[in-house]
Amino acid sequence: MQVSVSVSVSEENAEQEPAAQQVSAFLERRREQIAQRWADAALFRTVFTVSRDEAVEAGRAVAAALAAVAASGRLDDIRASGFEAVRDQLGRMAASRARTGIDPDGVAREVAALREPAAELLRAEFEDPNGPEALECVVALTVLMGTLRLVVMETAVSASEELIARQREQLHEVATPVIKLWESTVAVPLIGTLDSARSQVVMESLLDAIVAERARYAILDITGVPTVDSLVAQHLMKTVAAARLMGAECIVSGIRPAIAQTIVHLGIDLGTVLTRGSLADALAYALSRQGVGIGPVAPAGTAPAADAGVR
Repeated sequence: MQVSVSVSVSEENAEQEPAAQQVSAFLERRREQIAQRWADAALFRTVFTVSRDEAVEAGRAVAAALAAVAASGRLDDIRASGFEAVRDQLGRMAASRARTGIDPDGVAREVAALREPAAELLRAEFEDPNGPEALECVVALTVLMGTLRLVVMETAVSASEELIARQREQLHEVATPVIKLWESTVAVPLIGTLDSARSQVVMESLLDAIVAERARYAILDITGVPTVDSLVAQHLMKTVAAARLMGAECIVSGIRPAIAQTIVHLGIDLGTVLTRGSLADALAYALSRQGVGIGPVAPAGTAPAADAGVR
């Protein structure tokens, strides 16, 4: 359907322009007025709380992006190149609203609320706001704003997934601390299930600590690991091998009887891995290899033996 007379577009040009092109021209022409109205909408007002000018500037950027998309005729395409300029901004706005407790449906409603202020200005462009020409352009604008809502939601979901991934990585790092037990001796007490991602963090953290502390002995304590299967054993073997390549002897401690039976039943060969029953045993081994003797501590109130304690 061809568009006819508009207040600010000549009849001859309007007849030659499809609705998408007229919407694009309208968004460019009325960008400032649209941005001023959007600045008072919930999505912009609650995100840009420091200065209203920031909200207006953000509104201008979004209106310009919509104009570019409309000019391309890809009103319903969330991959339209015009959206690229504001994807990051829209994602940050959606994330900001999410941090205040607004659920995705709420964010979607706030984006949808941006349509009416723009549609009101668009209808005012026509001599007959309720005529078929105006209706066609309003429908085109509605489709465009619906696509904007999808872009916001997709961007918000992607940002949330990235945040979750970063938080998971940080949690892995926090859950796998490397402790310096003695000169040239470090330990990693593992607690919980080992998966591929966490095992990689364990390996990287341990190797970094070996370099930083110039460690000759590294202890992997699995007392807090509930089960050991072939995958966990494979990760342990890789970590031990990597530590050896860095010049450190790796000791696996904390193998409980149930885990030992599981390893035997699975046919896992840990023959090349040095193991000890407890972290204390592993530390005693590492200290003895460094010439540090350990003896029992004398009870309080008694004279210590000549060879008691660490020497």
